[in-house]
Amino acid sequence: MATDHIRYDVLARDALRGVLRRVLTDAAEHGLPGEHHFYITYLSTADGVKLSSRLLAQYPEEMTIILQHQFWDLVVTEDRFEVGLSFGGIPERLVVPFAAVTRFLDPSAPFDLRFDVADALAEEDPPATLPAATPPTSLPVPPARAAAETDAAGTGEEPSKPSEGAEVVRLDRFRKK
Repeated sequence: MATDHIRYDVLARDALRGVLRRVLTDAAEHGLPGEHHFYITYLSTADGVKLSSRLLAQYPEEMTIILQHQFWDLVVTEDRFEVGLSFGGIPERLVVPFAAVTRFLDPSAPFDLRFDVADALAEEDPPATLPAATPPTSLPVPPARAAAETDAAGTGEEPSKPSEGAEVVRLDRFRKK
């Protein structure tokens, strides 16, 4: 078999991570348009990931977060994103390098990217036949392995940034089915 000196797998993976970066940058600047929302799965212990010891104990390997209605202070840089979410009513700040992301899913599109993080962590060992990132597919939303906990009302949404006397209302109740 011929040797890939160009490293198409790395080029494709980096281009698809660029899609993720661009989508999150747009969401940080303009909010989420329409029905779009994101499931982002990442390795909890990858280099550069920052989360509380409480969350790391709960999700020691992999964690999925949902960016939909109730997140705050989304900041996107060239190599990572940072976001505020609430877990069990406790606000947390997460820092996630793009290299730690294993999956990005927008079920409203449907758009699904899966990344081979092992390749990103060991650049010198390219896979024999599979690319590092799988092109978008229209897969159904999987049950999140470790998503932000639901709010006290059990709506399945994360509580918003803490505020006094606010009531969380789930917009899905009012959408036409």
